[in-house]
Amino acid sequence: MKRVVVTGMAGITSLGSDWASIEANFSGNRSGIRRMDEWDRFTELNTRLAGPIDDFAVPSYWTRKQLRSMGRVSRLAVAAAEQALQDAGLLGDPIIRDGRMGVACGSSTGSTDEIKAFGNMLLNSVAEGLNANSYVRMMPHTTAANISIFFNLTGRLIPTSSACTSGSQGVGYAYEAIKFGRLPLMLAGGAEELCPTEAMVFDALYATSLKNDAPHTSPRPYDNGRDGLVIGEGGGMLVLEELEHALARGAKIHAEVVGFGSNADGVHTTRPEQVTMRRAMELALEDAGLPPDAIGYVNGHGTATEQGDIAETLATQSLFGSRMPISSQKSFLGHTLGACGALESWFSIEMMNRDRYIHTLNLDEVDSRCGELDYLRGEPRHMSHEFVMNNNFAFGGVNTSLIFRRWS
Repeated sequence: MKRVVVTGMAGITSLGSDWASIEANFSGNRSGIRRMDEWDRFTELNTRLAGPIDDFAVPSYWTRKQLRSMGRVSRLAVAAAEQALQDAGLLGDPIIRDGRMGVACGSSTGSTDEIKAFGNMLLNSVAEGLNANSYVRMMPHTTAANISIFFNLTGRLIPTSSACTSGSQGVGYAYEAIKFGRLPLMLAGGAEELCPTEAMVFDALYATSLKNDAPHTSPRPYDNGRDGLVIGEGGGMLVLEELEHALARGAKIHAEVVGFGSNADGVHTTRPEQVTMRRAMELALEDAGLPPDAIGYVNGHGTATEQGDIAETLATQSLFGSRMPISSQKSFLGHTLGACGALESWFSIEMMNRDRYIHTLNLDEVDSRCGELDYLRGEPRHMSHEFVMNNNFAFGGVNTSLIFRRWS
């Protein structure tokens, strides 16, 4: 078995595209959520809240040929991948193009402008807006494919389009590919572009926040006064590398990936199951060879949905007890769906390395039905831990748990 380390990290969010900016916004209790006036035309959509990236632009040196196969979701993914490769000291290095590097990445869906164009064809019998690249921008594995092509990666390509666990499965499956000696380098993560259809998915389940006139007061993970989730967008990517390979080239190591667990509820498409959520965490601990008390902090999925918050926290308490510190950055950014597992893995590593853990915004009164845990509230907390866990859960009953070890 090979040891796997993180040598590059990057992400794009509504609160910035570097950790210093994002952390400053977290610490200042600044939310990335705003009212989406542009959604007023959707009269049957109840929520008007989202966490958009209003200032995203592709680099000027990207060519038209490179851009034509990329919708917004792929552009977010490729931009995050480029920054992660730069952080790892691998951008432009020929070793990433000789078969040694692969990619594991996903999103909830491809770019929806293309889906709309194909829908228009079916409804109105016209091919307006469709061209040779329309399917590539729409296809479920558009992020992974575009990253591979943009950087000329010829290692294995693993699509992980599993809604809210797309990013965490990307990291987990990339970790396993390296751990089992298939190749020494992987780009891993996920992305999501904002679309009102995604808000409608949760609106139809009565699971979106309706605090439309007070956007910065929502979402409220774990809080008694929460009224649903808020959709966000973003992209997050990690460079994972086999330890000896990283040491041989003198790479900076951010953390070690020591455990990954993933399973399925096998019961219901949208109702989370406490037992299998806990089992995913246990699988990660077993993979890492760690007891529960080795984990110092859990980065919770924390979507601010009633069933999700309660099941997740009860599962966490049942495994770790009430002493476990927990928080959710979705309170600042909204639910970035396919991106959240990768972004929150990045955040977990940054917090661990700096001994400063971000709290949950808007958590004023913990819901008494949630598990008894040490909820981080009000302001960041200084703690020092060797191991942290990041958990994500998705529609379809997909559960993931990742464990990172501090590198020293």
